[in-house]
Amino acid sequence: MTTTRARPWRRKQPEAKLPKVVLRARRKFLKFFPYGFRDQTYLDWERNYKWAAHEAWEERLSDEQFRSRLRDGDFLGIVNDAVRIESRTNLLFSFEKMAVRDAVASDAGARDFVEGLYDWLHGSGTEQQRFERWVETVRGLPRRQTRVLTWPVATVFGFIAKPRVHCFLKPTVTRVAAERMGLEFDYRSAVQWSTYSSLLSLAREVRAATADWRPRDLIDVQSFIWVQGSDEYS
Repeated sequence: MTTTRARPWRRKQPEAKLPKVVLRARRKFLKFFPYGFRDQTYLDWERNYKWAAHEAWEERLSDEQFRSRLRDGDFLGIVNDAVRIESRTNLLFSFEKMAVRDAVASDAGARDFVEGLYDWLHGSGTEQQRFERWVETVRGLPRRQTRVLTWPVATVFGFIAKPRVHCFLKPTVTRVAAERMGLEFDYRSAVQWSTYSSLLSLAREVRAATADWRPRDLIDVQSFIWVQGSDEYS
């Protein structure tokens, strides 16, 4: 069932200022979700489960709780909560979920993951410095079969924990979406800051292009990108 509230973008009529490829992307999104980011089908299909993961994170791993549990040495407990919260989403492929579980199965892996994740989310230094330290942490985690350091793994926990700050990257879908919208995205397969910084710039452009739909956070922005690039919405 679709909500019946008035379409907010009808009041401001910003579309005349947007490039044709961006207008095409907006129309594609509205084809599936006529009421934009407030469409009930959109909430059911794309937003609610991601927001539920964030709420679960806040309940178990808010900044204060994370810091307190880290100080108490509760590495396995934190790992179990983080992995369980992510597992309730479909953001990672099954082989990526397995790679993470394998990487944090040992005491050493759990500790490295937890300390690195806290530093990424709440540590000192610039966003670039924290991201680069997080990438090195993930790169150094134990590996059994599949590599742990992929773009989805590197970005999913930040996205769940702080969806107003961090964005989630599915490389193929995001590259296709950026190309279709005529927006720049400097993608490199190796996980590095330049690509993540470019992703955040892309997210800002998408947010500006959909500002009249009142995106709440990067969950809405990432979902818009997903609709543009995924075969699920071809």
